[in-house]
Amino acid sequence: MFISDKWKEYELIDCSDGERLERWGKYILRRPDPQVIWKSEKKSPLWNKADAVYTRQGGGGQWTKHDVAESWNVSYGELKFKIKTMGFKHTGLFPEQATNWDFCAELIKNAGREIKVLNLFAYTGAATVSAAKAGASVCHVDAAKGMVAQAKENAALSGLENAPIRYIVDDCRKFIEREIRRGNRYDGIIMDPPSYGRGPNGEVWKLEDSIDDFIKLAAKVLRDSPLFFIVNSYTTGLSPAAMGYIMRLVLPRGKIECEELGLRVSHTGGILPCGATARWSKG
Repeated sequence: MFISDKWKEYELIDCSDGERLERWGKYILRRPDPQVIWKSEKKSPLWNKADAVYTRQGGGGQWTKHDVAESWNVSYGELKFKIKTMGFKHTGLFPEQATNWDFCAELIKNAGREIKVLNLFAYTGAATVSAAKAGASVCHVDAAKGMVAQAKENAALSGLENAPIRYIVDDCRKFIEREIRRGNRYDGIIMDPPSYGRGPNGEVWKLEDSIDDFIKLAAKVLRDSPLFFIVNSYTTGLSPAAMGYIMRLVLPRGKIECEELGLRVSHTGGILPCGATARWSKG
């Protein structure tokens, strides 16, 4: 398991009965998590003292907040990120992905050459910021204009407002197809596709049915001697080993690691599974 355990300003305090209790900087948040299928006793007094609580209602839900700022910042090493209570229980950051940020940053710093990274389904740009801080030029692609705007804010918070980051609001598949035609190539690719989505013509697709084709398509914009390729998934029906198998078939010979992502629970010492990652590197 890849465990993101270097955080100072984020903490997974406890988790039980479908909920997480977390510290994000100076605020304590309580929100749902479908991975938490156990029902242990909620002994921490912080369960009843959360600054913000997300409650599901019908097909959605809402936050109940107590003196919580509209937004605030948390740091991870030299990186800074904007946090806020968003729709569908989100905060604008997935802390379990820190292990992947570190993985890419280390490869970029030791590459000994200029590195171009393509970040697909890039959300609020944590991986973009990490790669750029390590010295890469980054193409950041996401279909949501608001998420790309927040990615620019995150870059500025980390002192990267003038870094070589290209922000693209577009459908990721269409963008890759155009990059293939243009002959643009990249040393590293990061992708974090959603479990479900709609194509540009409204067609519905599921990740487990589409991931093979999408990895094959994205591989066409890799340079001849690429540095890394990372696929993240929060789809329960798609195992990390399955993603790794596809990589083995599609990518050049290299090192492939396939693991769940995890966060350590400070109250119990256990590990909460938080999705999956398959990593290819040149080895």
